[in-house]
Amino acid sequence: MSTPKGPPPLPQYTGPGSPQDVPPETGRSPIDPDTLPGPIRDEVTAPDPVAIDTAADELKDGVNRCPKCGSTEIRQRAGTDVLVCQYCRHEWHGERVEEEFGFGEGIDQLQGTVIASGARDIAADTASLVSFKCTGCGAEVTVNTETTMTARCHWCRHVFGVNEQVANGAVPDAVLPFHIKKEDAIARIRQFVDKRRLFALKAFKEQFTPENVGAVYLPYMIVDGNVSADVFGQAEIETRRYTQGSDNNKKTYYDADVYRVERHVDFTVDDLPLESSKSRGNLDTKANTNNIINTILPFDTKNAVKWNASYLVDVSSEKRDLDVEKLKPRLEDQALSIARAQVEKSVEQYDRGVRWEQERLRVHGSRWVAMYLPVWLYSYHQPGANGGMLHYIAVNGRTGETMGSVPVEQWKLLTAAITVGTFLEGIALWILVHTT
Repeated sequence: MSTPKGPPPLPQYTGPGSPQDVPPETGRSPIDPDTLPGPIRDEVTAPDPVAIDTAADELKDGVNRCPKCGSTEIRQRAGTDVLVCQYCRHEWHGERVEEEFGFGEGIDQLQGTVIASGARDIAADTASLVSFKCTGCGAEVTVNTETTMTARCHWCRHVFGVNEQVANGAVPDAVLPFHIKKEDAIARIRQFVDKRRLFALKAFKEQFTPENVGAVYLPYMIVDGNVSADVFGQAEIETRRYTQGSDNNKKTYYDADVYRVERHVDFTVDDLPLESSKSRGNLDTKANTNNIINTILPFDTKNAVKWNASYLVDVSSEKRDLDVEKLKPRLEDQALSIARAQVEKSVEQYDRGVRWEQERLRVHGSRWVAMYLPVWLYSYHQPGANGGMLHYIAVNGRTGETMGSVPVEQWKLLTAAITVGTFLEGIALWILVHTT
């Protein structure tokens, strides 16, 4: 017999004269949270997410204007966070979100979930096309946020930017502008490949064109957390080591004192970056080299400025497609790794090591800020089975840190391994002959 799923239907109360008059139930008291099991109780008693409005009032009409003359011809001064008006040459610096909204303060006091407005849940029915009415001539201009964050009015040449925080994941709270110029990125990628050219795939070397590198802003959630953790395990201290047997049958044994260890740690997480794009969060090393992006961390997120689409002129971007709830498990995984590192020094006396068997984590409070981080990307698709492999070489757009994946000729690696193995065997034989 099948069991019905979900809660029973609520009674339908109707008034006098209706086909069915059912008196309301009496004497039912409200649910006491203390009677609920732990996870449900925590969910019921947790405060609702708090929203911080990070949208700039002066940008809500979708137009980026020079604060001095009102022109929309604005560009970023290369290598800096400064914006420059192309008409009157006025320069100004974007406001840092850390200082503007106090994101660096009160982390140890966080309770519940605090979400900045650019990190709100993505509306399921929100389209990628956003239309603006030009304030200069009245024409309607559409921006496709799948591919760009800026557009120009085809009548009066006003420059529009997607600054209004439409709930489609395209507009974050903050942006960290590029400092590394394209010429510098090209040089770093070329140097990276040159060091690995010996074993590189022939087709890759023939098609390698670092000038095709592209500037892209990748979506991240920058998370602060007020966290505590408990870890439980078994540790050993060696007391004696001895050998039994002879010749080829020798075996080494050890005696050890075994301890049950427990550790508790309270700590804060400050500016932890989490990928908020499904495609970039997919670390399937059989199909892509997305893990390369993690190797060019960290970014100086403390210097991120309030969102302004002028920083994205001539730069592509990817849209966020993961909400806070989907990213919370990643936060917990990262926090547990931090907790293990925090307690590591306290167990150094156990020279045989510690095996952690149980872990318990509590995130008392967290704060989520959506941010664009700058990356120079060079990609190469290596044909093969199941769609082949997509290789990336990435350059941190702030620090210049470079890491990547270069497709290699497998036979060259095999030949090198055999050659090195033969050489080492020869060295070992020479030592054996000259020491006996």
